[in-house]
Amino acid sequence: MRVVVAEDSVLLREGLVRLLAEAGHEVVAAVGDAPSLLDAVAAHAPDVAVVDVRMPPGHTDDGLRAAVEARRRQPDLAVVVLSQYVEASYAADLLGDGRGGVAYLLKDRVADLDALTGALDAVAAGGTALDPEVVAQLLARRRRDDPLAALTPREREVLALVAEGRSNAAIRDALVVSEGAVEKHVASIFTKLGLPPSTADHRRVLAAVTYLRATGA
Repeated sequence: MRVVVAEDSVLLREGLVRLLAEAGHEVVAAVGDAPSLLDAVAAHAPDVAVVDVRMPPGHTDDGLRAAVEARRRQPDLAVVVLSQYVEASYAADLLGDGRGGVAYLLKDRVADLDALTGALDAVAAGGTALDPEVVAQLLARRRRDDPLAALTPREREVLALVAEGRSNAAIRDALVVSEGAVEKHVASIFTKLGLPPSTADHRRVLAAVTYLRATGA
């Protein structure tokens, strides 16, 4: 797939380019600031943008905001967000439109080629992928007005894995249950979260958004 890399650290940027090339992807542009990301997306119409959250010119959430704007301009653009720390609100901002095609990885994971390419494959297919550390930290945070309160402990486990971008088969393997059991849990989760069948919205994405907001966004 065709990829734009946006990362202000030259070493990490070049490392990402090398890893992506080794995985067989075409890096059409590698830039170091948020405005250049928007220019690169407009010029190359990539399939995926790999974006650092904190970038020049402001060094706050410039990369994230540029990614959101790039998706507004190119709705089919998938985004893999890189962050130094777990910042759940950033993941929720990107997932909030319910369209999928978003991954959130911690930077110390990107040296793992399997994790990076797995996230790329997931978002290119319209899915989502959250770093397990993001999910783990979110699980530790609770709110009184928890929309997940109706879920059983097993359903919460399943939803956490859905938020990581796992397929039903992968959830089956992780929890050592039958795929039919996973399907029943997922259907129950959708019902309890008030997500009826719809051709307009991706229910797994919307369930992940609900999970993020309820557990720490």
